[in-house]
Amino acid sequence: MDKTYRKIIYLAFPPGRSSQPLVCNLARNYDLTFNILKAQINPRQEGFMTLEISGSEESFRQGTDYLKEQGVRVTPVAQKISRDEDSCMHCGLCTSLCTTGALCVDKGSRRVLFDAERCSACGMCVKVCPVKAMDVDLENGILQ
Repeated sequence: MDKTYRKIIYLAFPPGRSSQPLVCNLARNYDLTFNILKAQINPRQEGFMTLEISGSEESFRQGTDYLKEQGVRVTPVAQKISRDEDSCMHCGLCTSLCTTGALCVDKGSRRVLFDAERCSACGMCVKVCPVKAMDVDLENGILQ
């Protein structure tokens, strides 16, 4: 039996697909559990969603293949948020807003650590970083 596999992914739905139960089908057809971290539909009926998905690695692969077949763009969240290690002054301001624990202070070194795998791409760290060390990949010039 596969061990539990957990990933946070960003989904971009084309017009017409955002109204279909594609994410619900991940649970129903692929035995995956999901937690919706962020979701929106713009006026052009394009949907954007950040999901935490858990299940077996094989089910995850099959589920994301299904989404891609439906025209949904699937991007690992690690590709949405990044940190410029040289710019970060390790002030820790970002850690107070990080609800997933992706940003935390190492008690020994007193440096801010960034775990991209835990990041939900909410963008709060980008907004509060005084030296702009955190960066988000923008979609059509909009912070998703």
